[in-house]
Amino acid sequence: MFKKVFHFIYVVYAFLMFFLLMFVVAFFVFLFVFFPEPKSGNYIYKTCYLWAGSWFFLIGLKHEIMYEKGCDVDGPVVLVANHQSYMDIPMTVHSLKSAYRILGKSEMAKIPVFGFIYKKAVIMVDRSDRSKRGQSYLELKASIHKGLSVLVYPEGTFNETGQPLKHFYDGAFKLALNTQTDIQPMLILDTLDRLHYESVFSLSPGKCRTVFLPKITVDGLEKKDHEKLKAIVFNTMETAIKRYANSKQ
Repeated sequence: MFKKVFHFIYVVYAFLMFFLLMFVVAFFVFLFVFFPEPKSGNYIYKTCYLWAGSWFFLIGLKHEIMYEKGCDVDGPVVLVANHQSYMDIPMTVHSLKSAYRILGKSEMAKIPVFGFIYKKAVIMVDRSDRSKRGQSYLELKASIHKGLSVLVYPEGTFNETGQPLKHFYDGAFKLALNTQTDIQPMLILDTLDRLHYESVFSLSPGKCRTVFLPKITVDGLEKKDHEKLKAIVFNTMETAIKRYANSKQ
């Protein structure tokens, strides 16, 4: 009984800190929107990096970032990451220090306070609307041409299959081939243990890991080879997720 009460208090405290820090970030975001691009977006992401690190410290979450041998994260690259928890977003912004933009679901913009920041920082996609999908693709392409990396969760939504990964959408791989930009696979691990998608009251302190895998080059591939590139990235990430899952045990 005492353990349940203590955990309830912890969760309330953790999300109270989340939103209090968000108000601070929102103030700076309001200021940064008056800066020209890409400075405006870059400053917003740097502020979000500090926000995530502060929140992790306050709630007892240790974030470990690892780079596999031969990994070079210099951009611009098309970053692709697995997606299984709401914790993936703060993990993502705390994993990257170079200039980048994230493709995110438009529904997230409805969250109070967080939604304001989200709309200013994220290239939003509504997959139910083909024209809006096309617009978000053009924004991603423009970001790469500005020298920015872009990050896409190719699974689209939370992976609830129980498997390491779910089916990938084509967008990230077509983008990489159309812009001749290498793919940078990025694994976000342990977030399901920290915050399960079924309940916010599953939040718990502990360790989460981000692993950067070696780049996957698009050299020698043509625009029509997006399925081939997608399969290579999927297999690389799936194998690595299984390997790190085994090393955790």
